[in-house]
Amino acid sequence: MIAPLGFGVAVLYLWPILETFYFSFTAWGPFGGSTWIGLSNYTRLLHDPAVWVALRNTIAYMALTLLGIPAAMVFAALLNRRDLRGRGVLRTLYYLPVVTMPAAIGLLWQYLYNGDYGLINQGLDVVGISGPGWLTDPHTALIALALVGIWSQFGYNLVLFMAGIQGVPRDLYEAAALDGAGSLRQFLRVTVPMLSPTTFFVSVISAIGSLQMFDLVYLMIPPTSPAGSATRTVVSLFYETAFAKSNPGYGAAIAFLLLVLIGALTGLQFRLQRRWVHYA
Repeated sequence: MIAPLGFGVAVLYLWPILETFYFSFTAWGPFGGSTWIGLSNYTRLLHDPAVWVALRNTIAYMALTLLGIPAAMVFAALLNRRDLRGRGVLRTLYYLPVVTMPAAIGLLWQYLYNGDYGLINQGLDVVGISGPGWLTDPHTALIALALVGIWSQFGYNLVLFMAGIQGVPRDLYEAAALDGAGSLRQFLRVTVPMLSPTTFFVSVISAIGSLQMFDLVYLMIPPTSPAGSATRTVVSLFYETAFAKSNPGYGAAIAFLLLVLIGALTGLQFRLQRRWVHYA
C-alpha cells in the first residue's frame, strides 16, 4: 500500500540527494563530463569567503523571519475572539499572500521599496523622513527581504495558530477568569503554553523555509545591485555557482552544505523542544 508513495519519495527525493552528494566530489568541464576530485570542493568551501558571507546572510534572514511567529500568535488570538465582526473576511485577507505567486510578490514589493517613486518612501516624505534605497542599501536590503518573507508567510502561520487556539479547552479560560485573570493574563498563562506544540511546528517549518530562501533575492535584487553580497543566500550562491558559472560540482557541494545545515538545525530544535513543548 505504501509502495507508490515510497517509489515517488525514492525517485524524487532520495535519488537526487544521493546524486547531488556524488556530484559534490567531482569537477565538470565547460562542455560536460565529470572528473572525480575527492574532497577538493569541500576544502574549497572552508576557505571561500563567499560561502561564509552567504551562510551569515541566510542565518540572519532566518532569525529575522522567526520574529514574525509571535506576531502571528497574537493576531490569531485576536481573530479568535467571538465578539470580533468580519472574522471570515479578515482571515481570507491575511491568507491571500500565501496563495499569491512569488513572482507577483517580488514585483509588488520591488515597486513599494523603490527609493525614487516607491509608495513607502512617498509615505515617509509626507512626515518629513527621507527614506533609503531599501533594496540597494546593504544595511537595509536584507531586512527589507525579511519583512516581505514575514508578510508572505504570515497567513499560513496565522491559520496554524488559530487551529491550535481552537483546540485549547474552554474550561481553562473559564477557570482563569474565575481566578481574576484578564484577557492579557489568559493569553500569557493559558494560550501561549497550550500552543507550544503549534509554535514548535511553525518554528521548524519557518526555519527550513527561510534557509531555502531564493526567489525573493532572485526577483528583487538585481545582479548589479550594491546590496548583492549583503543579500546573497546559500541557495542563491548555489544557483550562481552551478548554473551562471557552470560549476555544478562545486554547486553540489554548496547544496549539500545547506542540507547538512538544515538537518543540524532541525535536530537541534527537536532536542530543545523537550524543555518547553508540552503536549498534555
